[in-house]
Amino acid sequence: MKKDDIERAVAYLEEHLDGEIDYAEAARHAYASCYHFQRVFGIVCGVTVGEYIRRRRLTRAAEELAGGAKVLDTALKYGYSSSESFSRAFFAFHGALPSEVKRGCLAKNFPRLQIPLDAGKPVPPPRMEMRAGKVLVGYKRRFCGVPYGEERLRQEHTFYSSTRGKQWLLLGAACDRTTEYAVVTNVGDDGYDYYIAYELDEWTRKALFDFSVTGMEIGGMGLEILNLPPCKCVVFATEKGAAPIGEYADLRKRIALGWLPGSGFRLADAPEVVALHWRTRERAERYIELWLPIEKEI
Repeated sequence: MKKDDIERAVAYLEEHLDGEIDYAEAARHAYASCYHFQRVFGIVCGVTVGEYIRRRRLTRAAEELAGGAKVLDTALKYGYSSSESFSRAFFAFHGALPSEVKRGCLAKNFPRLQIPLDAGKPVPPPRMEMRAGKVLVGYKRRFCGVPYGEERLRQEHTFYSSTRGKQWLLLGAACDRTTEYAVVTNVGDDGYDYYIAYELDEWTRKALFDFSVTGMEIGGMGLEILNLPPCKCVVFATEKGAAPIGEYADLRKRIALGWLPGSGFRLADAPEVVALHWRTRERAERYIELWLPIEKEI
């Protein structure tokens, strides 16, 4: 998807804010699959397509109310079944009631998406790999929003810092104690599943839930076996450093704007894997690899 492709899809969304919006039709305007369109849109915009539509409708609604429109008419126009449900959503977004905006109270403004002309810092050279089927053991949390940007980093921080015991347990059992994994899957408008995972050998995976071996009731800890299917991936790595998290968060947007357009590939509907090479002898040697599943554009 190129800049012009996304802008055509945004134009379609903007033209239909007061009616039914078909995600597949929006994707068609971008010459992309529905899955690829929603993932790239989330990277570029920082919110899901559904959240973008909701915020733009509430922004338009505030503008029309300030211009004298009636609350109920505005509510129905933008897809709400009653003035009460509209007022609740309006207040949650604007911090003010529709009646207050009609009286001159300032409302928030969520502007139409503008695509930057360039991706900023150059994207590091990637490598193409056929990722073999991989089996990991981990545990998940349902994150809200899109799997990119500051919102993900905040949720990651909370998730990691509040589940240290599970990490230490799995790290002790891991066959590779230098690498931790994050797996993103089941991406939808309501969020995505985020796994913290480790690679265990086959015997350890089987014995992990056997009380006669571990002497512990591990079955109730929410641990899962993750079977990652084989797929073609493009792999990007951050520069080495003591804290490469910031670069890794920005890297996804630069890939979407600076590498994917013109690459001949699109994002495939498969788990995204992040390999955190974190437990190095020297802190300055840390780096993060981003494994993005891809497929040839049709």
